[in-house]
Amino acid sequence: MLTYLFVGGSFALYIGIAVWSRAGSTKDFYVAGGGVHPVVNGMATAADWMSAASFISMAGIISFIGRDGSVYLLGWTGGYVLLALLLAPYLRKFGRFTVPDFIGERYYSNTARIVAVICLIFVSFTYVAGQMRGVGIVFSRFLEVEVSTGVIIGMAVVFMYAVLGGMKGITYTQVAQYCVLIFAYMVPAIFISLMITGNPIPQFGFGSEVNDGSGLSVLQKLDGVLLELGFSAYTAGTKSTIDVFAITAALMFGTAGLPHVLVRFFTVPKVSDARLSAGYALVFIAILYTTAPAVASFARLNLVDTVHNTPYADAPEWFANWENTGLIAWQDKNNDGIMQYGAGPAMSPAKPSFDSNTGPHGQRLLNNSPTESDNEVYIDRDIMVLANPEIANLPGWVIALVAAGGVAAALSTAAGLLLVISSAISHDLLKQTLLPKITEKQELLYARIAAAVAVCIAGLFGIYPPAFVAQVVAFAFGLAAASLFPALLLGIFSKRANKQGAISGMLVGLFFTFSYIAYFKFLAPALNTPDYWLWGISPEGIGTLGMLLNFGVVIIVSSLTAKPPKSVQKLVDNIRIPSGAAVANHH
Repeated sequence: MLTYLFVGGSFALYIGIAVWSRAGSTKDFYVAGGGVHPVVNGMATAADWMSAASFISMAGIISFIGRDGSVYLLGWTGGYVLLALLLAPYLRKFGRFTVPDFIGERYYSNTARIVAVICLIFVSFTYVAGQMRGVGIVFSRFLEVEVSTGVIIGMAVVFMYAVLGGMKGITYTQVAQYCVLIFAYMVPAIFISLMITGNPIPQFGFGSEVNDGSGLSVLQKLDGVLLELGFSAYTAGTKSTIDVFAITAALMFGTAGLPHVLVRFFTVPKVSDARLSAGYALVFIAILYTTAPAVASFARLNLVDTVHNTPYADAPEWFANWENTGLIAWQDKNNDGIMQYGAGPAMSPAKPSFDSNTGPHGQRLLNNSPTESDNEVYIDRDIMVLANPEIANLPGWVIALVAAGGVAAALSTAAGLLLVISSAISHDLLKQTLLPKITEKQELLYARIAAAVAVCIAGLFGIYPPAFVAQVVAFAFGLAAASLFPALLLGIFSKRANKQGAISGMLVGLFFTFSYIAYFKFLAPALNTPDYWLWGISPEGIGTLGMLLNFGVVIIVSSLTAKPPKSVQKLVDNIRIPSGAAVANHH
């Protein structure tokens, strides 16, 4: 009941804000009228930034792969700093609404603009798929519906406020969502930190001793427990150094090329406000990101404590609740009625499907054939943060709060992405390229139609997801790093980069990265071919190589073709000269 109240109340708040601040003009729809206060924009940027991947999936992945999961923390945080220093203020000074708008103007070419729109749509749809999946997971557990039904409910809510309010509605909705999601993340983290270590600050609890009298720190205890169950140590990295570097770099540079975050810097009145709001956003983001490693380790400890060697008949209530969603399951391989949790898959690698029959102990049966490993418990990583308060036996209102937070995180980013897709189609593709004579009213209508279509496609991706939420999002970052980032960076810092270079660079980067991801994630498993990764770089990290290819192609092609026109070279100089500097030099 509390969950319905919390989630329903937050929905009413978001839709109310969208109606109150609905967009009346294209400037309202694209950049919220350009008058948002830096602190407000910082909060909205943080909510836009911290997606379902940050809230739901990041701690889940760290929880299961330990130290290797830190690439997500490093890449996303470092990338935000890169974006705030290298791109945001300059793009704000340039004064264009969208990323393709900047690329079209800077590279004096409608072809470049269309290629940027294609890259942006690839990136945004890959990213929004992860958000919709996150919404589906939250609803499947807390509203007790199928994941696909949960996705459809999420689509309806996003449709309401993204299509109605545009950027203006989204900005103020995201401020509310930031407050909900950060409160929802921190409250259970503080509770659980107190329970496990006696320290109320999760960041410090993470390095403290476990209060079970063993004298071991959280990480030492976790290492010991996992090694005993046949897993590798939590603090030991299994990925190669080059892959860790490649994934971190792909996430960093991908962040700096993310269209929905860049657009946020156009909503403030001046360039200095763009820098200020980037700083505020970093503080707001750091609160969650410094807490995630603690949440991950506490969740894994609690999971092992409550599941391993527990008779199914005595399984805690949360296990049965999540079992109904199909995201956790038990398979009694040795017929002893006791749940054995350990290393190795609990079933064949195919996605688990559930039989309507129940086994001798009342458990839900899996259709997948059993695997050779001794592990009997199947757990979807994406449930760890959401199930954490239930596993730790926290009060009902905390569980309800986490549900509202998970939905807020997913919806805030989904809305930002859908707006970017709709403005790319209505503003860049139609108004600037194909239908230059349309009125502002028609452009606004096309933007809303594009957002509506985008919501439906995103929902389909959410129902049939290609991987875990954080992995899907990692692919989006790789595509952004390989396609948009070099064109943006060279557009600001190089007078020599021309349209031929930018167009070929974006196409080469996008095609190479997308083909690599598609081959190793979808084609190779279907053909049962082994993973022969290029230089040991996984699909999550290949965006770094795609980006280097893109830079190389731009530099070579630009040096072999004509220089950009004088007006464009002057424009590049003007973007980087601080306001008032020209006057000072003149005196």
